[in-house]
Amino acid sequence: MKNLASLILSIVFLNANAQLVLNKIDFATGGDTVRMSKAFDIAIDYTTTGPNTTWNFSNLTPTSQVVKDFKTLGTSPFLQFYFGLFAPLKYQASYFLENTTLPIAQITQILPISIDNVNQLTRRSNDSVTSIGYSMTVSGTALPFKSDTIEKRYDFPVQYGTSFTSRGYTFIDFNPILDAKWIQHRKRNSTVDGYGMITTPYGTFNAIRIKHEIKETDSIFYVLPIIGGLWIPLSLPKSNEYEWWTNNQKEPILKITTTALASNETVTAIEYRDIYRGLDLGITEQTIDFSISPNPVKEHALIECNSMIESIQVIDEMGKVCSTIPNINNVTYELDLSSLKSGSYSVVLQKNGKSLTKQLIKL
Repeated sequence: MKNLASLILSIVFLNANAQLVLNKIDFATGGDTVRMSKAFDIAIDYTTTGPNTTWNFSNLTPTSQVVKDFKTLGTSPFLQFYFGLFAPLKYQASYFLENTTLPIAQITQILPISIDNVNQLTRRSNDSVTSIGYSMTVSGTALPFKSDTIEKRYDFPVQYGTSFTSRGYTFIDFNPILDAKWIQHRKRNSTVDGYGMITTPYGTFNAIRIKHEIKETDSIFYVLPIIGGLWIPLSLPKSNEYEWWTNNQKEPILKITTTALASNETVTAIEYRDIYRGLDLGITEQTIDFSISPNPVKEHALIECNSMIESIQVIDEMGKVCSTIPNINNVTYELDLSSLKSGSYSVVLQKNGKSLTKQLIKL
């Protein structure tokens, strides 16, 4: 009896201190949407880390929100042609997502062109998440660019104590729109340097922390009057990204971005996983969307919408309505799937007479 009690205590202790492991299923793919809140706090603590750490960010105050839309290539025949099934395997994208980190402002100050609709193409495979290229609209013309050297953003499995280094190289030729070129060099050093419990306004989670050190060196080639062709370097400071991850959330629970000049770091962005808080007013009916997490799910899934939900239906692969939840009138709903058998289901959300559908996998 004494030995049995000791065994039970040992199991409880091990479970309480278990370190989670991230794999492919924990990262977003095409068709996912994730709501993130943005905050501002230049004094936020991004340095504390290590084993069995408790991180408390419960006092974060959201200033705005965004729904990240991980779009499938099926929504863009243009990108499907370059990054779809007919591309080499390493360039077959899982999704494309709006990119706001490229130095577009600096480039358009130098070059007489406009650059809009910038997206990053990403491949999520069994062993990694990689950046495989970009698409952008240059002076009204949509252009795709594959990365010559593919940067690895995550190397699976991701767990405490692991680290990796990756490089990315992308050559962008603006011809025939303009006789100009853009070269992007990136080096990433990533280390999982902590694990423990994190608390944000979204909740408390068992988490691991990843630190990414990123150095980007870009340059532009342009033919200047009188001077002729000239490579112009872009001034880009080193950046660090601190991410706290847990399972089945698709994006980090919290991400803090800093710029590093010499020995000084300055916080430039804070975003964290969150529920709808009414901070993205002005969303039109055409941009209403919702997310399901976790997905795949065992028993309960959280439905989050950027507008009020009227009702939800769950439909199986044969078209049978398994459940109907009317009169929700809220932006979130916890869906109980415990009585359903394993398989693929459609979750249909009703809003203002319109139907929005997403696929759900029940484990």
